[in-house]
Amino acid sequence: MFHVLLRQSGPEWRSGRPLEQQVGWHGHAEYMDGLVAAGVIVLGGPIGSDGRVVHAVEAESEDAVRATFARDPWSDTHLRVEAVEPWTIRLDARSR
Repeated sequence: MFHVLLRQSGPEWRSGRPLEQQVGWHGHAEYMDGLVAAGVIVLGGPIGSDGRVVHAVEAESEDAVRATFARDPWSDTHLRVEAVEPWTIRLDARSR
């Protein structure tokens, strides 16, 4: 099952500083790369210019998504979960 995860900048995020210069970047990047390699994150990245991030996530439940992202070293410091919604995929070019 797919979920859409919306995250927002947290209190330790330093506006105007690139991702790679944020405190704890390497640990966060390593954790997120691991989620991609495991097939948990299907798509992800910033949306807009106000510090929001969206991920398309494959997981059994909202609780599973929240538990997985709570282990991110940036959880609640640089990024906080704003919403997790189930997503019914009706159009999927990957199946071609």
